[in-house]
Amino acid sequence: MSEQIANGAVLVVGGGISGLTAALEAAEVGKDVFLIEKKPSMGGRVAQLNQYFPKLCPPSCGLEINFKRIKDNRKIRMYTMTEVKSVSGSAGSYEVTCVTSPRYVNNNCTGCDACTEVCVEERDDDFNFGMGKTKAIYRPHEMSFPMKYVLDKNACSADTLDKIKAACKYDAIDTDMEAKEFTVNVDSIIWATGWNPYDPTKLDNLKYNESNAIITNMEMERLAAPNGPTAGKILRPGDDKEPESFAFVQCAGSRDENHLEYCSYICCMASMKQITYIRERYPEAPIYVFYIDLRTPGKYEKFREKLMSDPNTHFIKGKVADIIPESDGVTVVAENAVTGEKVQQKVDMAVLATGMEPAIKSQAAGLGLDIDSNGFVVSNPATGMISAGCAKKAADVVTSAQSATAAALKAIQAGK
Repeated sequence: MSEQIANGAVLVVGGGISGLTAALEAAEVGKDVFLIEKKPSMGGRVAQLNQYFPKLCPPSCGLEINFKRIKDNRKIRMYTMTEVKSVSGSAGSYEVTCVTSPRYVNNNCTGCDACTEVCVEERDDDFNFGMGKTKAIYRPHEMSFPMKYVLDKNACSADTLDKIKAACKYDAIDTDMEAKEFTVNVDSIIWATGWNPYDPTKLDNLKYNESNAIITNMEMERLAAPNGPTAGKILRPGDDKEPESFAFVQCAGSRDENHLEYCSYICCMASMKQITYIRERYPEAPIYVFYIDLRTPGKYEKFREKLMSDPNTHFIKGKVADIIPESDGVTVVAENAVTGEKVQQKVDMAVLATGMEPAIKSQAAGLGLDIDSNGFVVSNPATGMISAGCAKKAADVVTSAQSATAAALKAIQAGK
């Protein structure tokens, strides 16, 4: 089924901080905007953070304001669980076919939670990177926008589906819902498709799959978050042990011609920030940071210097060659590039500073996008195809928002 929506407008693909910013900037100068997001809720990676720079705010700081602005702006039409299927046309006259996957929950949903009370089946919680479960009908997280549940129909028995439908007095459960295809006509397209953490299982020497004492930097964000799987307690997944020592493995996949050849930009600052999480909970725990270079530009230099003055935080210049799983923790093996000494450090938890990979990378060619050698989308204002945020380059939240504002300016001029 195809729904034709005819409007000269801007399409923003991606509902993270960059997509939200670009959509609002374009709409607030009078452009009609279609904002689509492939997940059930807006917010992207920022929603998964415990805190973010420059003020070490929780994600609610910036996202709630943007969510309110979007709700109040009639120029923005928002679609979740929606992806681009095809693009045709040229600047000033693009026809884009989008597909919305079934949520199995309609707009009658009030978020009353009656459905979850009768649901016995569970699913892996992808918002928390599998470190926990949700019910098969669930709200993605407590701050999710829109505040609407989503049903994982494949995780439910027929009996449970019947119970969920019977429990909803608002008739919000529609198990017959199907994928919906529709077309939008737009002047330009902003690609704000964000990033994915680099797959740590590809890093054979770092043994991610072989020990529950090895986690990624994004998993650390969720462990430290009050709405995370451990309610903000940094505990080792699997056995819930309180770690007494930590190691950070920098450039896990980044600056490596066999994986990501570029610097992922955020990793050093992310690890520095996560050291502050550990210090809040474990003031005396020894922390070891294995790095190639420390990149903390501009005003963040003072932040780094403060952490490096901590006598219980040890910085070792050297790339990690191996991580050896132990019965209770892991041993990190590296060579100190300054002294030439081989280091073997036993810790209770190792945090891999995995890099960022553009999320659109594998689909870009099929959508006619120009990408660079690393998979980032190359902006071309002349054609009305504009990239923003981490779809354009590895960037932090502040840089992504600035990039989105610039993208909106370019997009509203396309086709003129």
